[in-house]
Amino acid sequence: MVEDRETKRRYQSSVRQDSARRTRRAIVAAAGELFVANGYVATSLADVAAAAGVARPTVFAAFGSKPALLRQVLDQALAGDDAPVPVAERPWFKPVWDAASQAAVLDAYAQVCALIGERVAPIFETVRRAADAAPDVTELWDTLQANRRAGAHMVVEHLRTFGPLRPGLDAEQATDVLWLLNDPAHHDTLVRQRGWSAGPFRDWLSGMMRDALLPR
Repeated sequence: MVEDRETKRRYQSSVRQDSARRTRRAIVAAAGELFVANGYVATSLADVAAAAGVARPTVFAAFGSKPALLRQVLDQALAGDDAPVPVAERPWFKPVWDAASQAAVLDAYAQVCALIGERVAPIFETVRRAADAAPDVTELWDTLQANRRAGAHMVVEHLRTFGPLRPGLDAEQATDVLWLLNDPAHHDTLVRQRGWSAGPFRDWLSGMMRDALLPR
């Protein structure tokens, strides 16, 4: 009987956790759509709650504040889901580590940037605009820029294990160049605004990376 009660408690706990996870996902999805469509400043937690089909206190209980919710929207867009796994350890990043040459590293990284750009370009632009008007978003925007540069630095260091960079280019300069090129704004401009398809964008980005960083 004790075992049956314990099994029932575990089952009920699992059901509650699954329900809470589904609720959080619905809130994040609704928030992402509203932030992009209406802007961060103009979107309230009440708006998000209504779109997600939950009460406003539920949104607050799940995330604590609108900036925290925005951060979760970004994190989930970058990663592709809500699993606590860093981007560099995701299966779709693995080709960067498995590449056998400098050119192959950059080809794989261009694919990663294209994949991320497809998911995050609109919300990145939303955060950039909000940072000008909402002080509570400025820190988040600065963190995004720092994280992009850290990712670029990681890839540059991996490149250097295969050989030298382009003559006259040190590691810090190479990181700055790759940081410039991994900006999702490029995807937003060329794919969303100008109508490029995924393949040509990826190939363009890879070519820009190779030309800028590798010996000729």
